[in-house]
Amino acid sequence: MTDIDSSKQRRLVEFKDGCRYGKFGKTKAYELIALERIRAYKMGGKTLIDLDSIDEYHASLPRVESRAMF
Repeated sequence: MTDIDSSKQRRLVEFKDGCRYGKFGKTKAYELIALERIRAYKMGGKTLIDLDSIDEYHASLPRVESRAMF
């Protein structure tokens, strides 16, 4: 019997659910996968997206600097 380290388990969801979670469409998802900004895996005929990679992508986005209006 092997111990499974739950901290290393991937949070994988189906492609459409990953797009919904990331708040982007399928074209953007394929672009981010190709650029290796988010991780995806194949399981049979399904593409699964790693939710942690979406969180990492969102965290890497630049912050919008507001300009004071006077």
